[in-house]
Amino acid sequence: MNRKLYDKLIFDHSCPGRGGYDLPHRIYPDVKLPEDLLRTDTPALPEVDEPTVVRHYTNQSTNNFGVDTGFYPLGSCTMKYNPKINEALAANPAIAGLHPHQPADTVQGALQLYYMLQTMLSEIGGMGEFTLNPFAGAHGELTGLMVIHAYHDSRDDAARTKVIVPDSAHGTNPASAAVAGYEVVEVKSLPDGTVDLDDLRSKLDGTIAAVMLTNPNTVGMFERRIPEIAEAVHAAGALLYYDGANLNPMLGVARPGDMGFDVMHINLHKTFSTPHGGGGPGAGPVGVRKGLEEFLPNPRVVKTDDGRYDIITDSPSALGRISSWLGNYTVFIKAWAYILSLGANGVAKVGPLATLNANYVMHALRDLYLLPIEGPCKHEFVFDGLIDKSTGVTTLNIAKRLLDLGFHAPTIYFPLLFHESLMIEPTETESRETLDAFIAAMRRIAQEAAENPEIVKTAPHDTPARRPDDTEAALHPKVKFADL
Repeated sequence: MNRKLYDKLIFDHSCPGRGGYDLPHRIYPDVKLPEDLLRTDTPALPEVDEPTVVRHYTNQSTNNFGVDTGFYPLGSCTMKYNPKINEALAANPAIAGLHPHQPADTVQGALQLYYMLQTMLSEIGGMGEFTLNPFAGAHGELTGLMVIHAYHDSRDDAARTKVIVPDSAHGTNPASAAVAGYEVVEVKSLPDGTVDLDDLRSKLDGTIAAVMLTNPNTVGMFERRIPEIAEAVHAAGALLYYDGANLNPMLGVARPGDMGFDVMHINLHKTFSTPHGGGGPGAGPVGVRKGLEEFLPNPRVVKTDDGRYDIITDSPSALGRISSWLGNYTVFIKAWAYILSLGANGVAKVGPLATLNANYVMHALRDLYLLPIEGPCKHEFVFDGLIDKSTGVTTLNIAKRLLDLGFHAPTIYFPLLFHESLMIEPTETESRETLDAFIAAMRRIAQEAAENPEIVKTAPHDTPARRPDDTEAALHPKVKFADL
């Protein structure tokens, strides 16, 4: 937003002499401030009444898309609906007012909740134990790889310097491996999007520390040969890492631990409804199979023999600290409330319903949008743009036109397996009516692309900001008021 527009938004309602709330007269004595800190001119502030201010900023807030105002077509990846009861619990003063340095005896209820969530995630993931310390999914990946590093170090196996990732992997996989000090080795995908097991076997040797996979994979297809992959990975002395970004469709159907994964992370904001808008706050708990618990980072919450809960801060084989304390605690409250509100029966319905919704949308649009991989998807699927590309309408144009029609755009140009990737991932919480409205919007865009392509190519038309220079914004972001 440029300075002129900002001034207009703020000062249009200004009226000389108008004011809102008057602060009471100060009760403290005069304080002498250094001369270099004093203003020499009067600040230019708008003169407005309180209702005008409230309405201005409320209207401004509605310019930002949120899952509370509309359907987000990549919900279980980034923005699943957050039940308001979870928010209310996290805001409870008895919880929000806790301090991380309180003695354990004064926060037994909080530690019990923490321990319960660890236990529930272990059961859902089929793991031996979880740490909730990591602040986000990528932080969880790094922590999991550090656990793997510690495991190999404990065996004096310093030759394992590489991590294998598929060519369809989330970008955080190779990034996390590199930050953890590993060399990244790419394994190819088959035409159906699944891992090429022959290519994987050819790259497994004594230098491989781990293989990172997600299931279902990035194109939404279930990796049916995970047991074979796990057998090959373990035979080579490496560990198998589960990227939990796509855990949502597995809930109630399968557990990564049962498939043979040794380490995994869970994105609480993706699978368990905790908010992640604006880059945080997030949480990326890490689980490990039995036998790897000793390498999890400190501090750890444990249940003692007398039924109390304690915090372990000193364990010689642990990683040490990877976060300031026990992680983003109020985020855990929301995930804990979400799981308890669903119960075991409700959790078991999440995966099947998410899969049903994704397949419903996919089949309703496949006559107009190119489906590069046939067969039932899980929670998500990827189109390779329009089938009819003759008018030059691209995936980027489609995404921008969706904004005019009231829908947030899904992820585009990822995964990199396809030239015009358009990834759609509805969640289990969306109704058929909502999905039908989205389908209608996508079909309308396809019709416009054929009959009036310019209206799609020049979209969006009705948003506060229209077509910014994406490259310029990425290379030269304006992050402070003085730059506007």
